Amino acid sequence: MEEAVALYIHIPFCKQKCFYCDFPSFSGKESLMIDYAKALSFEISQVKNRVKTIFIGGGTPTYLSLDGWNIIKKALDKLNKMENLEFTIEGNPGSFTEDKLKFFKDMGVNRLSIGVQAMQDDILRSLGRIHTVEDFKNSFNMARNIGFDNINLDIMFGVPNQSLKDYENTLKEAVKMNPEHISCYSLIIEEGTKFCNNLKNLSLPSEEEERLMYETTIKILKNSGYEQYEISNYSKVNKECRHNLVYWSLEDYIGCGSSAHSYVKGSRYRNEIDINEYILKIKEKGNAKVEEKINTRKNNMEEFMFLGLRKNKGISKEDFYRKFKLDIYSVYGNTIEKYKKLNFIVDKGDNIYLTQSGLQVSNNIMSDFLLD
Repeated sequence: MEEAVALYIHIPFCKQKCFYCDFPSFSGKESLMIDYAKALSFEISQVKNRVKTIFIGGGTPTYLSLDGWNIIKKALDKLNKMENLEFTIEGNPGSFTEDKLKFFKDMGVNRLSIGVQAMQDDILRSLGRIHTVEDFKNSFNMARNIGFDNINLDIMFGVPNQSLKDYENTLKEAVKMNPEHISCYSLIIEEGTKFCNNLKNLSLPSEEEERLMYETTIKILKNSGYEQYEISNYSKVNKECRHNLVYWSLEDYIGCGSSAHSYVKGSRYRNEIDINEYILKIKEKGNAKVEEKINTRKNNMEEFMFLGLRKNKGISKEDFYRKFKLDIYSVYGNTIEKYKKLNFIVDKGDNIYLTQSGLQVSNNIMSDFLLD
């Protein structure tokens, strides 16, 4: 039987673009919602694989109209879904409504990811967020009341005008809500964003403050029953995001929607970013692929290492051998030994993983796993 895949679905609409966001999302495109939903529905209907996880991201999926969702649901209902499917949808406080949450529940969604980012209204405004802390709490409680028992919160640190105390308060307030999963990302200033264009006027925490924020995350969340299982992700027992683990384990996934990426049987491809062009290509050609690359064995080995080392348990030597028919030390022995001596890497049993100090400098370490 063919291997089951993870399915990512992209909803590119936003009410307002956040100041830090470089994702392929757009505001002011509401008139395209129905045509986009029809094109997306057609693309989803072409997925014939068994599906083990679905993740609907964006953009702001909860901003799409219910009329649009009704069109998409018809295609989702026909998918060959595995019994224990994990089905996540992202949303922003302020765009949740009771009707939409009930609709998602009926559609089979069993996991929500809510972008809260900070627990101070002034910081939320400085990020370009459209919601308040009160909006978030209302959305969260509404979701709980409707029966969602697996919720992730997205939080950011290292953002303008944020003190360590502000961030500690955000974490503590998040923990009080008792979500099953928390993702904590450090701000990266990306080209083309409002933050990048206004960089000289931003008051950003120092590197030292950002490092303390990262250490504070681990400490507060661990003491509150959340285990770190990946550089930026923390969960209660057995509540890890199975969809994201597919990416970090170099397993197959299919992306539907504008700008969505796929990785299937060693081939990487992506869809058209522009919403109008995406709709047109689906209508005319039945797909919206604009770029495809067959990964070499070397590419796959590199990706297996630097994606896998993001996870706290790291990579499996047995998996490496099964995928590539090579002993890992015959390829990466020098690099592994180098970082073992620095106490950044541990080789224990079947696993090779980064230590806590290694995770803090992971970008430098992972670049060393690129093969010449």
